[in-house]
Amino acid sequence: MQGLALTASSSKIVLAMFLLGLAAGAAAADGRRRHVSRSPDEPCKKMTLYYHDILYNGVNNSANATAAPATKPTVLSTVINPNGTYFGMLVVFDDPVTEGKALPVSGEEPAARAQGFYFYNMKQTTSAWFAFTLVFNSTESKGTLNLMGADLMDEKTRDFSVVGGTGDFFMARGVATIRTDVIEGFYYFRLQMDIKLYECYV
Repeated sequence: MQGLALTASSSKIVLAMFLLGLAAGAAAADGRRRHVSRSPDEPCKKMTLYYHDILYNGVNNSANATAAPATKPTVLSTVINPNGTYFGMLVVFDDPVTEGKALPVSGEEPAARAQGFYFYNMKQTTSAWFAFTLVFNSTESKGTLNLMGADLMDEKTRDFSVVGGTGDFFMARGVATIRTDVIEGFYYFRLQMDIKLYECYV
């Protein structure tokens, strides 16, 4: 039995070393070196971007809408809160992301596009959970960043995890601090995203 335990343990060690070797090999093959920040105050890369969500209203904004409900709220959304919390509603989006607060004018390319979904996941209050990819395709940046996390809308700031990336953001890790910048009714909101990367390959 001890021999079997040792064999299983050894197999795990070998597997872990193999996976680490693959990661190191991928980084080396890409010609980049891993940089990990030593302090929260010293990210290896940071940027501020603005996320614009224009929800389809089902009537007259199909030309401008960049997000659409894929499901309707459940009846549970009004059980506790009579105003409704949209509990169970799933929204899919392809939203513009800009460096300034203004929406891109006609013919102007945004800094990136946020492509993914959010769903309302609390019965008691309005709160959502996001998972999306920032897709960069400009002269300044090319690649992707993957973000996910809870948008606790009653809080002034919320943190999303940056869990990976490609291109200029190869295997990036970090945090995106989210602030609600503007809400206009139910069909438009703008989020400020202060993104700090603490693991970069440069």
